[in-house]
Amino acid sequence: MWQRLPFRTQLFLPLGVSFVAALAMGGVLLQSFSASQLAEENEPGLRSARTVAVALNSALSASDNPQRMLDAFVNSLGTSTDIQFHPVGSGPTPSLRGGLHGVHGVPQWFVDRIAIPDMDAVSPVMIDGRRVGDIVFVPDLSADLFEKWVGFLALTSLTVVLMVLTGMIAYLFARSTLQPLQNLGAGLTRIRRGDYATPIPVAGPPEIRQSCEEANALAATLAQLSQHNRDLLHRLVSLQDDERHDLARELHDELGPLLFSIRAGTIALSEASPQTGHLGNSVQEVMRSIQALQQTNRRILDRLRPLYIEELGLDASVQTLLRNFRAQAPHIGLTATIDPALNGVDGPLSRTVYRVIQEALTNVLRHAGASNAHVAAAISGDALTIEVSDDGGGFPADNVFGRGLTGMQERVRALSGSLSLLRADERTYVRCRLPLGEVRGEPI
Repeated sequence: MWQRLPFRTQLFLPLGVSFVAALAMGGVLLQSFSASQLAEENEPGLRSARTVAVALNSALSASDNPQRMLDAFVNSLGTSTDIQFHPVGSGPTPSLRGGLHGVHGVPQWFVDRIAIPDMDAVSPVMIDGRRVGDIVFVPDLSADLFEKWVGFLALTSLTVVLMVLTGMIAYLFARSTLQPLQNLGAGLTRIRRGDYATPIPVAGPPEIRQSCEEANALAATLAQLSQHNRDLLHRLVSLQDDERHDLARELHDELGPLLFSIRAGTIALSEASPQTGHLGNSVQEVMRSIQALQQTNRRILDRLRPLYIEELGLDASVQTLLRNFRAQAPHIGLTATIDPALNGVDGPLSRTVYRVIQEALTNVLRHAGASNAHVAAAISGDALTIEVSDDGGGFPADNVFGRGLTGMQERVRALSGSLSLLRADERTYVRCRLPLGEVRGEPI
């Protein structure tokens, strides 16, 4: 539970609890020591009250008119002294607690929590063996309580000031520490997503600065490895294209003429021989087989290397690819939005665009079971975007990329692009983004 709390909470919570505990302990100590302090401060008055009572009783016993002497003594006390004379029958005896209500400048809740010691001194006054009243010691504790209240306010104010100062220092420390950590975390997130170009700011304590420097060094290493991987993929794709070009040329230059020669010979044989019996049927079968071989050869040539991209341009080549798809799959309603500006794209980028659309449509035809599909390709800013979608059954959860799309992903990565496959709104989307720029010195 504690480990899940934010760093600021883990820092400020113990500080706040410590200050509150210190304030509470200070209040408890103030309350505990107040009783002994008040008792010590009023002990001389308590002894004086008892001495006055003894002296008064002695004087009264020796006086010829004790009542007059008593009245004179009472008049001499006045109303401000802590020593009072309380006649018998004049009501309850004054007590210390009874005079602690409404102390000026001191809240009553504070007075109630002060441990007032038992300092009431009641000494009887006797005349002729008869008790006529009591000498009562009731000290005025207003000044003492006000002093204690001021001390409590000073303690509270000091604690609050220390808490605020410590909190500000802790906040500045947390900020100076957390901001570099947040920058480090954001930088590591960028590295995880493949952004190696944005450096992590090097700031904070030496330990965090070292971590930031190591993370930047790691990003530089990963960027170099990523560039090496793209170079390797580009070489592999170039080799594949060269092999396909050679194979397509062999099929076109060698197999094409042979098939044409066989077809021409078969036509000549058909014209020279009677068109009856098994021979006529065999000739027709041979003609159909030769025609199927020629169509297969053209389809293989088209998949190996669309030679007409250089002649017709990318836009026209894609339109031809779409027409062939409609002819091959008339049950699938195909719509397209192709940017005519694609004709300005050539080189490896044009072949990659063609291959991505071709492979995506092949998957729609073979695996999707779709009734309609849509192809969109456009140049937007410094990137070329492709999206092929269909309303088919989607892709298996455990096998997103097949062999064909994996090959396309390698082509796209070689050009520093991205290829994604997702399912949304009951449609499957193949999305590709390719940057416009230089690819190994070749203009794209």
